[in-house]
Amino acid sequence: MTQDAKSTSVETERDEVLAELAALEDPTARAVNERRGDDHGVNLTKLRAIAKRLKARPDLARELWGTGDSAAKLLAILLSRPKDFEQAELDAMLREAGSPKVHDWLVNYLAMKGPHREALRKAWFADADPVVASAGWALTSDRVVKTPDGIGQAALLDLIEEQMQDAPARLQWAMNTCLAQIGITNPELRERARDIGVRLEVLKDYPTPPNCTSPFAPIWIDEMVRRNSGG
Repeated sequence: MTQDAKSTSVETERDEVLAELAALEDPTARAVNERRGDDHGVNLTKLRAIAKRLKARPDLARELWGTGDSAAKLLAILLSRPKDFEQAELDAMLREAGSPKVHDWLVNYLAMKGPHREALRKAWFADADPVVASAGWALTSDRVVKTPDGIGQAALLDLIEEQMQDAPARLQWAMNTCLAQIGITNPELRERARDIGVRLEVLKDYPTPPNCTSPFAPIWIDEMVRRNSGG
């Protein structure tokens, strides 16, 4: 098969998949998603079933991503492997992500598991765009939990104490997650992390469903420490 024929074949597949996604569009699901800032109406279980059928397809994933459609971008992420992308490509994709769900999946499924995670963490953490910076904080939280050596956690708490209260919502959420993870995993800094959460009161009144842990850092820290200790 020639290169032109391969290209035409992938484009045909892309169009067929887009038609399949359009057929799954559910106005009720879209209304629910839009309340969270997402702009698609495809059930994610059905989306994952398509991905399971198609398996890893970086060529098709790039075609789907290029459409700009949020459901197509989510499927593209599921069809991708972390090693499929260079650092610059992942950086561009993050800036094109658009909706919160696409942003979160890109960070958690590709950037966080790929070979460029540390370089991206450092670059995104320092970015002037708060949405991009939130991705850097998410990768930093992951390092706090999994590979904390070399992460200056006291300095992170300094930044959180100074900036979190007035940060835009998505960045604030990511910083709060890092605050909680430091408190949960670092006994030496636990009381300081709790104290910052108490004083700043970020997410203190966040509506939390029954049987779920509040994202308010002091409650989150205490609950996870209790569970980890077998209490």
